[in-house]
Amino acid sequence: MEYRRLGQTDMHVSALGFGGAEIGFTPGVTQGQVTMLVGAAIDAGLNVIDTAAAYQASEAMLGVALAGRRHSVFLFTKCGATDGFTRYDWSEAGILAHIAESLRRLRTDYLDLIQLHSCDAETLRRGECIAGLQKARERGLARYIGYSGDGAAAKLAIELGVFDALQTSINIADQEALELTLPLARARGLGVIAKRPIANVAWRSGQRPPQDAYHHAYWERLQKLDYDFLRGDVDNAVGCALRFTLSQPGVHTAIVGTTKPGRWEANARHVAAGPLPESDIAAIRARWRAVADATWVGQT
Repeated sequence: MEYRRLGQTDMHVSALGFGGAEIGFTPGVTQGQVTMLVGAAIDAGLNVIDTAAAYQASEAMLGVALAGRRHSVFLFTKCGATDGFTRYDWSEAGILAHIAESLRRLRTDYLDLIQLHSCDAETLRRGECIAGLQKARERGLARYIGYSGDGAAAKLAIELGVFDALQTSINIADQEALELTLPLARARGLGVIAKRPIANVAWRSGQRPPQDAYHHAYWERLQKLDYDFLRGDVDNAVGCALRFTLSQPGVHTAIVGTTKPGRWEANARHVAAGPLPESDIAAIRARWRAVADATWVGQT
C-alpha cells in the first residue's frame, strides 16, 4: 500500500481509506460483518478510518470493531450534522457536544481529525463551529481539524486558513474540485481526502436508479459522459476510476465504503497498479470538459 503525508500534518496515510457511511446506512449490516471488514482493511494496509456522527450506527459499530486496534489507524470523524442528517447544531457548544458523543461511540479519548460536516459558507463565516473545533483541539480531543464539503463553501474553508485538511468529492463523475478547490488546497498545504472516489460505482446496475437515490446524479452524468472503460469488466472500471482520483495532484487518500468481504484487497491491488496513464487522465478530463455543464457541481 502506498502512503502519503497528509498535507502538513504528521500523519502518513494510506492512499486508500475505509469509509464508514455504507456500513451505517446499509440495512442488516451486523457488528460481526463490520469487525471483519475493519480487520480486513487494516490487514490490507489501510490506516485511515473515516466516519461521521450522521452515519447512523457507523461510529458505534466502528468503536467495537477497533477494540485492540485503535492505534493501528488514523481515526477521522465529522460533526455538526447528526442522526442521519436529521439534526444540526453549528454552535460552539453543539460542536463540542457532538465530539464528546463521537468519542464515546468510537471508544477513544481522541480523534486524529475532526471535520465540520458540509456546513454552508454563511455558517463558516460566523465562526462558532470553527471555535468549537479549535477548543476541541486545545483540549486534546482532536489532533487536527478539517472541513468536509464541496463548492464555494469548501473554497471558503481553504481561504480561512484555519483547517488542516479538506475532504471533498473527486471522481470521474464529479470534477469541479479539480479546478475550484484542489489547486488552492495544494498551494496552502492542506491535506486532501477524496470522498466518493469511485463515483459510488453508479454505472454498475445499468439501470436508472430512483430520483432520490444517493447515486442518481452520478448515474445521470455517466450516461452522458459515456466513458469507454465503463462498458467492460466492472472491477477493471473501478480500478480506472480509483486510479484517476488518486492520480490528481494534491490528493492524499481516497475514502471508499463497502460491506463486501474481499473489496479491500481488490482495491488495494488497484492502488498498487500506480497512477493512471497520463493519456487516460487527459481523455477523462477532455470528455468532462466537453459534456459537463454549470449544474454539475460537487455532490455534498
